Formats: sequence, structure tokens, C-alpha cells
Amino acid sequence: MTTQDVYVERAKAQLDKWNAEIRKMRADIKEAQGKGEAELERQLDELKERRDEAEGRLQEIGRASGAAWQDMVDGFEKAWHALEDGMQKARSRYAES
Repeated sequence: MTTQDVYVERAKAQLDKWNAEIRKMRADIKEAQGKGEAELERQLDELKERRDEAEGRLQEIGRASGAAWQDMVDGFEKAWHALEDGMQKARSRYAES
């Protein structure tokens, strides 16, 4: 397995974990009541957009050939960190509700 393959597989595994966490939070807030529900729903929608962006960039990396994939990693890393930050905020907000 190449370095590129390992990178993509690890990122996919983490995205799968975050996807499951997002689904659980979304299901739980549907049952929740209170004023914080709308804000958490908005954060989860934003998180989905960030996740979609990271997944798109990851697919590009997976299709890239040779050294080109290494150049694409920077863009993916930025999307990844934005998603990671969003997950932290959503977890914090989720814990408060």
C-alpha cells in the first residue's frame, strides 16, 4: 500500500467516525426541546458542508497521480482542520443541550 493509499484510508476512517457522530447528534436533537436546538441544527448543517468539502478533496487526492497528490494535501488539510474545529464546537454545544 502506498503512502497515498494509507493517507486516504486513514482520512476515510476518521470521516466515517465523524459521520456517525453527526448522525447521532442530529437524531438526538430531534428528540430534544429548548432554544438551543435550532443553533445545534445550524451547526450540524455547517458541519455537513465542511464534511462534504473534505470528502471531495479526499476523493481528488485518491485520484491524483504521482507527486500531484502531495500538492493536493495542503488544500485537504485546511478543509480537514475546519471540519475538526466544527466537530469540537458541535460536541461542546451538544454536551450543553
